Amino acid sequence: MELDEPPRSRLQFPALPTARSDGGDTTNVYSFVQPKININPINSAIGYLSTWPAYGAGQTSIQKHKPCAESDIRTTRLRKQNASAVSKPRYLEKLESYLRIELQSLDSAKVISQELRLQPYRDVFDYFMEDFKTYKPLLCAIKNEYEVTLAHQREEIRSLEPLKAMLVSVSERCDKKIQEIYENEGHEVKSLKIEKDNLLKLINKLKEEKISLQVAKLQEEMEKLYLMYRNESDARKLLIADINELKHQEDLRLAQDHKEQGEDPVTLAVALRVARNDLTRTQVLLNTMKADYGDVVPRRDFENQEKNLAASVKKIELLQKDFSQLQLEHKSLLELNQQVVQQRDSLCNEVEDLETSRTSRPVWEKCVDIFPEDSQRWSELCEGKSTDQLVDILLTELGTRVLKEKDFFPGMGIGDDVPIHLRHEGQVKNLRLSLKEVYGMIKEIWKDKCAIDQQKGKQSSLSEFMINYLQKKFGDASIEWSYSMHNTCRIQLINKQIHSVYRVLVGQMDEDLYCALFHGHEHLLTELTNADSSTIGSLTREQFRLQLRRVFPSKSSDEIQELLDTAVSQLKPGDENIHYKSLFSEDEEGNPSRFILLIQNQFSAERKKYLKELRNKLGNNPVKPEELKAAIVAVDPAIDEETLGRYLSRAFQVSKDQLEVTKPLLLKQLFQNLGAVNVRKTGATAQE
Repeated sequence: MELDEPPRSRLQFPALPTARSDGGDTTNVYSFVQPKININPINSAIGYLSTWPAYGAGQTSIQKHKPCAESDIRTTRLRKQNASAVSKPRYLEKLESYLRIELQSLDSAKVISQELRLQPYRDVFDYFMEDFKTYKPLLCAIKNEYEVTLAHQREEIRSLEPLKAMLVSVSERCDKKIQEIYENEGHEVKSLKIEKDNLLKLINKLKEEKISLQVAKLQEEMEKLYLMYRNESDARKLLIADINELKHQEDLRLAQDHKEQGEDPVTLAVALRVARNDLTRTQVLLNTMKADYGDVVPRRDFENQEKNLAASVKKIELLQKDFSQLQLEHKSLLELNQQVVQQRDSLCNEVEDLETSRTSRPVWEKCVDIFPEDSQRWSELCEGKSTDQLVDILLTELGTRVLKEKDFFPGMGIGDDVPIHLRHEGQVKNLRLSLKEVYGMIKEIWKDKCAIDQQKGKQSSLSEFMINYLQKKFGDASIEWSYSMHNTCRIQLINKQIHSVYRVLVGQMDEDLYCALFHGHEHLLTELTNADSSTIGSLTREQFRLQLRRVFPSKSSDEIQELLDTAVSQLKPGDENIHYKSLFSEDEEGNPSRFILLIQNQFSAERKKYLKELRNKLGNNPVKPEELKAAIVAVDPAIDEETLGRYLSRAFQVSKDQLEVTKPLLLKQLFQNLGAVNVRKTGATAQE
């Protein structure tokens, strides 16, 4: 039996977050007024509509709960009790049953996605829309607004995901910076702790000196007080003696008076007996005190002895600590002495071996007899040169003569092991290029290659680029130019820049190392030009020093001063400013100025020092990739992961992915590979 109920005049709906055309806030709550219409229970082909009581609506809510919970059991009991009073419509029961089954299937499948849990409710809402045609437009509008709002929220969440990733990366960089700050502060804290310990030791020493001075002053005052006390004691003893003498005289006088008067003998006998008893008790007491206090000293002497004992014990402890420290130092000195003795013995053995196996220094003056027409030039070239440099000069001169006499070069073939610019079969004509022509062509090729590599964003092979450039410029004669330039660069051992081009072509040197060694000064020239506000090509010495420090932050103060002195030494008399453009000049054969040569020498010395530190860390055994990585990090803690991986790959001649399975490499081969790469400290700081 169904109960009639007056219809409700107003329904409250939660605010629907819809997008406004003006972009304003959409979080207000709107009230939808329902017309006052009496809805009677009707039967239709569409569905069954009932005026089921409003208080029964509380039973239709489907909530997330655990199955067989206490609340579920109580709710079931209440439903059974109210079943007789309130009966749900059949359509509502079907919808609730469908919704409950779908939610239970999702719970059993442990589905956490909110989209999947929302799907059953969407289906129920669609059933409402299909069965209640009258309310379908309004329900469709409500559903569409919710769908639009959910899509808008998803788009906003998706747009915020890159921001979240960016926040994570920024947080990681900040954590890294904070860690670096903590490490720097750790060194400062350590130095402050050491300074604090030194100050505490100084304070303790001053306190001890202060206490010793106070003790000495108190001892002087005690001596004065003791002397005063002795004087007063002696004076009192004299006074007591005088008083006793006067009493004795008074007693004698009284006794004389008694004798004259005639005293009673009985009284005198009693007095004598009493005096004897007092004398006996006094004697016993005196003997007792002697027995009890015969070995006792005065408290003042006892306290003085205690102070002396404490001072002596403290002094002995300090001496014991000093003795222990001296023992440790003696032990370390013995070990150091043993190491020095071993080094001395090994060096003596090496000296003996060298004395037995050494050869006499070559007589380089003999070369003048071989080349009599170039005797003056040979003397100029040999002045101040070492044996190794003289050998390079001799080989260069001989190679130049042989190259001029040769008419053709034998072709090296077209195999894969032949560099691209030398792949040719048959004989190749020798163009007998001069050093000026070779250096000019190298400058053109390198300039064009740098521009194209910068445009493409990747580095090309110099060998391949060189032959392509020569083919564009000389056509069929390109292979003759290639062979002639290759052999000219090969024999020029005294011209480091031209010979380095040969090493790059045959793969003995990395292009990055060549660029850093022979073109690194170009960045300094650019910075000096930018700092020259007058555009006259000169700077003051202080401006020049600041630009050197800015471009070369890793150089020490001595190296910066050496560069400045070299620049100043090239000034003309009366010049105060430095004409920096003249410092970067080169001759037609590629020989650099003294300033550029000094920059190159400092760069080479920095690389040699870095490689020497690595060698000291690695020892003499074959090296694994992880051992080389640990040594590089120990020598240069500020190196980044990309540079570290590039160093390891070039050292072992494998890709980064194959480093884990790479076998150990001999130390000589390892440093030979590293010598061809631009390796140096990336985290070096200027040492003042």
